[in-house]
Amino acid sequence: MNEFFESLGKRWRKAAERRGAKIEQPELDEKVAAEILELARVAAHTKERRFAPLATYMAGIAAERLRLSKGADADDIASLIREVREELEREAPSPP
Repeated sequence: MNEFFESLGKRWRKAAERRGAKIEQPELDEKVAAEILELARVAAHTKERRFAPLATYMAGIAAERLRLSKGADADDIASLIREVREELEREAPSPP
C-alpha cells in the first residue's frame, strides 16, 4: 500500500519470529484499508473517539475469520467491513 505499511508488515513478521512463530508478512489491500478508515471514522464520530482503534481491531479479527472460513478475498473483506460500518451509520443519532 505504501512504504510505512510495508515496513510495519515486516515488523509484525519479525516480532512474531522472535516469539518462535513464522507468519506471513501482513499486507493491506487498498480497498480494505479504505473501509477500515471509514469504520474508524464512524466509530469515533457516532460512539466514542477511543472506540475507533478497537473497532478496527475487531474488523481485522472478523476479516481473518471470514478468510479462514470461506477463503474470502480482499473484495469480500472490504464488503464485510462496509456492511457493518453502514449499519453503524444508520443507527447513529441524527445531529441536532
